[in-house]
Order: sequence, then C-alpha cells, then structure tokens
Amino acid sequence: MSVKFIPVQWNANKWFYDGVLLVAVTLYIWLYIMVATPLAGTTLPIDGAVVRMRAFGTCAFFMLTAILCIGPLARLNPRFLPLLYNRRHFGVLTALVAMTHALYVMGWYFSFSPTDPIDALFTANTSFGQILGFPFEIFGILALAILAVLAATSHDFWLSFLTPPVWKGLHLGIYGAYVAVVAHVALGYLQDGTNPTFAVLFALCAVAVVSLHVAALMGGERRAVSAEGWVDGGPINTIEDGRARIVTIRGDERAAVFRIGDTLSAVSNACAHQNGPLGEGRVIDGCITCPWHGFQYRPEDGCSPAPFTEKISTYALKLDGGHVFVADRANAPGTAVPPLYAPTSALPPSHLPGTTAPPRDAPGTGVPPSHSAGTTAPPDQSPETA
Repeated sequence: MSVKFIPVQWNANKWFYDGVLLVAVTLYIWLYIMVATPLAGTTLPIDGAVVRMRAFGTCAFFMLTAILCIGPLARLNPRFLPLLYNRRHFGVLTALVAMTHALYVMGWYFSFSPTDPIDALFTANTSFGQILGFPFEIFGILALAILAVLAATSHDFWLSFLTPPVWKGLHLGIYGAYVAVVAHVALGYLQDGTNPTFAVLFALCAVAVVSLHVAALMGGERRAVSAEGWVDGGPINTIEDGRARIVTIRGDERAAVFRIGDTLSAVSNACAHQNGPLGEGRVIDGCITCPWHGFQYRPEDGCSPAPFTEKISTYALKLDGGHVFVADRANAPGTAVPPLYAPTSALPPSHLPGTTAPPRDAPGTGVPPSHSAGTTAPPDQSPETA
C-alpha cells in the first residue's frame, strides 16, 4: 500500500494476471504468423520479417484498445473491476510489444540504407500534402514515445515523486497514443492489404473505445442538487451494502457515500495513491478498498490502517426525507466523522420523511455542529477537492 514500506508488491493475483497476459500475447503472435499470412490479401508474397512486425504491431493495437476499454467497463459493471488492479502491468507489456514492432521495422526497412536509420525514418517520406502515401510513420513514432514515457513512469516512485495529480495528468497521454496509433494504422497498414478482416476489426475497436467512454460518462456518478450547504446524494435505500454512490459536489470534486450495514460514511472519491475512484471499490474487512491497487481507508476518518499513513478527506452526512445529504465542504484529510445511522428497512422516527433533521451532535447522526445546515465550517477545515 505504500512505497515507503514495499517498493513492489508481488502476490498471486499479480503473477496470475501477468501470466495470462504473456500467454495471450504469445498465442496471438503465433496465430498471426501461422494464419494471417495467407489471409493478408496482398499482391505479392509477404516476407517473414514483415509478418512478424505486423504481428507485433496489431497485437499492440489490440492491447491498447483493451486497456482503454477496462476503465469504462468497470464503471458500467463492477465485474470488470479486477481487471483494473494491475492495468499498469498491461500498459508496460503493451509498450514492450510496440517497441518490438518498431525494432522489426527499423531492422527491415533501414538496415541497408547508407543513411543513418533514425535520419532515414524521418526523411524517407515527406509527402505531408497527400492522404495516399502520407508519412504515417510519424504517428507511430509519437505513439511509441508516449507509451515509453508511460511505461518508464509506471512505478509508484514516480507517482510519489510527481504527485498523484501530475502523474495522472501525464498518464492521460495514453489517449493521445491511441489516436496516434489509429492514424498510424489507418494511413499505413490499411492502405496496403485488400482483405477487409483487419479493417473491420480495427473499426470495431475504435468504435468500442469511444462508445464505452460515452456510455460510462452518461451513466456515471449522480448529478446532485445543492441546497443550503448540503448536496443531495439520493435515496439511502438504493445504496448497496459494502458499496458506494459517487456524488458530485462541485466541478471535479466528488464524494463517495458508502453503506456499511446500517450506517453511511462519505469520503473523497480520489484515492491518495493514484487518484483511483474509491467509489467504484468496496468495503473489505471494514475498510474502503480502492479498486485500482487495493489501498484501504477507514470509513469513519479516511485514514489507512497502521502501519500505513495515507489519508483522504471525509464529509459530514445527514438524512432528510429518506435521502442522504453530503456536506458541500470536505473535512481535512483524516478528520473523524461519526457514521450516519441509516437503516433501509426501518428508519428511526427522527429520520422519517416529513420530520425535521436530527439535532446537532446527536449520537450517531454524523452531523457535527460545524457542518449543520446554516453553520460555518471551522477555519482549519478548508474545502478539499477530490
């Protein structure tokens, strides 16, 4: 859970995940070399080196497509959450496969040129003013450079050194890499063959990535309405035990309201490790567990269990009319907030629809005086963004 204790946490899940990836890549490369050659549809026989470079190139494209589909799939269906756990391993392997493709290209097309291979790569084709014959290599170079940077900074050391917001912003470059790969393939490989099989698969992959992201965006967190310092988090009886509802506070700030039995607790939706979506995780052994890398936090104060020291912001909660309301100002990371008693089967009289909110400091209400409606938060608890 923390780079200061364990630099790399290898476990059975990681070994199995990586093993499956390696087997899948090996099997794909072998099948491509054995099956794709006679189906290529080119006018002249394909050399073995060309087949291998295309095998690794197409493999990298499909791997990158799968990586970009994992996130929205996990948001749409929690069954895909385990795939998020070691997604960085997936990305590093994708970069290695793409580099192997590039090495085959350099070794086959530029080894016998009197010009330096790197110079030849950038100067052999400069027809930027046309579509047919456009120097598609430039897009491949850009994509490979982005993937190499992401792979080199994938370790938690860089996450800690760069800070999670900067690190996450850097790794959003994977979308730029995908756009570059799409352009590289569309202007290169697809213009050479006549068999439509890969072209159809290529188009389906690109459409799938866009469609899944749009679907995840439209079906994402609840868009709540603010009123008098509180944000409506929706009906309490629709929050699954051990799970959360993500509530937008303002802008990019989001809170995750977790149900644990008959109580509710709210914390920042951003994990302190990598800004992972805590609201998409679940409660394990009494702790909120991030779906990305397993970082855990106590729901009542947002602190990681000892010996770890990570902390996240917490939010006060209150009930009104069968809905849970989240304070529109976050507490400082690690601030304790009593869980809110909110059974779905039988609400206590003070929480029934049509009654007033529970009094301030009432045991178990989770509404400290500083967060009651109409009051002001203490000066040391400035607004925290997710």
